[in-house]
Amino acid sequence: MLTSTHLLKQRRFLPLFATQLFNAFNDNLFKNAMVLFVVYSVYNSEEAEAQFSAIASGLFILPFFILSALAGQLADMRDKAMIIRWIKAAEIGIMLVGAIGLVMAWQGLLTQVAAIPLMLLALFAMGVHSTFFGPIKYAILPQHLEKDEVLSGTGLVEAGTYIAILAGTIVAGYIDVEWAALAVVLTAIVGYITSLQVPPAPPYEKGQPIDHHIFRASVELVRDTMHIREVFYAILAISFFWTIGAVLFIQFPPLAKNVLMASKEVASLFLVVFSIGVAIGSVAINALLKGNVSARYAPISVLFMGAFVAAFWFVCHEWKTEVRPTDLMNVGEFLSQPLAPMVLLTLLLIAVSGGMFVVPLYAFLTTKCDPSRAARTVAANNIVNSGAMVIGSLIAAGLSAVGIAIVEQLLLSAAMCLVSAWLGARLYQAERHALVAKQIEVR
Repeated sequence: MLTSTHLLKQRRFLPLFATQLFNAFNDNLFKNAMVLFVVYSVYNSEEAEAQFSAIASGLFILPFFILSALAGQLADMRDKAMIIRWIKAAEIGIMLVGAIGLVMAWQGLLTQVAAIPLMLLALFAMGVHSTFFGPIKYAILPQHLEKDEVLSGTGLVEAGTYIAILAGTIVAGYIDVEWAALAVVLTAIVGYITSLQVPPAPPYEKGQPIDHHIFRASVELVRDTMHIREVFYAILAISFFWTIGAVLFIQFPPLAKNVLMASKEVASLFLVVFSIGVAIGSVAINALLKGNVSARYAPISVLFMGAFVAAFWFVCHEWKTEVRPTDLMNVGEFLSQPLAPMVLLTLLLIAVSGGMFVVPLYAFLTTKCDPSRAARTVAANNIVNSGAMVIGSLIAAGLSAVGIAIVEQLLLSAAMCLVSAWLGARLYQAERHALVAKQIEVR
């Protein structure tokens, strides 16, 4: 069946799925444990907290912009399974550095001058790690799956990723920081073990040279990829989507603390609800499209997303006038508030519609290009995405720096959904034109 649960029993898919699951879990366990600890235990200023959250997001994203071209070339020109194992081995060392930073922060040892810089260094290194893993996790799918399984596999990877994000976020919000330090190291080791089971995925073209000049390679890679209209609009639409996502994720912890007056467990709950929603949207769009790669539902999905972001802004505004606790609320106290169900429902609907928008677009990247360039196409997407997300992070940090309230920044995310809807519509037009051209060619 095209909803693809049968793939979870196949060695050609399950080890990759499990490795990505542990990868996403560890990324989010470490990142959220770090951000929540710093926001709730180190700083006491909405402006400083929002800026730290933006800096952390920007550092994680920056390697995608700098190194994606090299990562894409490497993935297309070497055995993808072998590269996965190299990457997962490196993760163990990176998490050891991050764990040291977390433990130092927990003990209050040189928090500002050593612990936080160590954690940020590990976060940047995890960004490098994910830069090299990202192109492979999508580009390997057409190599191991049948053509009518690629969308299903992509949907499963996306749904699994957000389930892992959900788990990592829950754990980060509920365990003490010293246990988080141990957990990230153990998870990295387990991820390396699962990577050993990924079947070989040799390159389509052997002996190709790799351009190590990262800036020239990046420019050429994006230029060579964007000439396919469907891929061009898919990349632009995905980039705008993740810019919106970056701004929202930067806003969540300081918004939970300073607007909703909620504890770090509630901030974690927000990210959990968001992750569940994207997983639901990923599976739902696959069922709607019945395995076909299409942007048919992209414009309406992101328009609904924008409407739900606006609704979330309205609920947060009402919350500030109706709820006035003196201390930060725990999960039980938060859920007892009359507006709490609306806060969680609007967040869930934002994420469901976002998942329905973005999942088919990733399938475009690997099915509308030459299979030998699949990883480079994903890498080109990552370059443009990361550039847009860094800009989004800078905008969020800049708005906080000039004193614009976190809750008002939500309106920026809602407005950006209109641009994403336009890009989704352009993609669907390009898809239909390509289909007509193909039918004429067959005749």
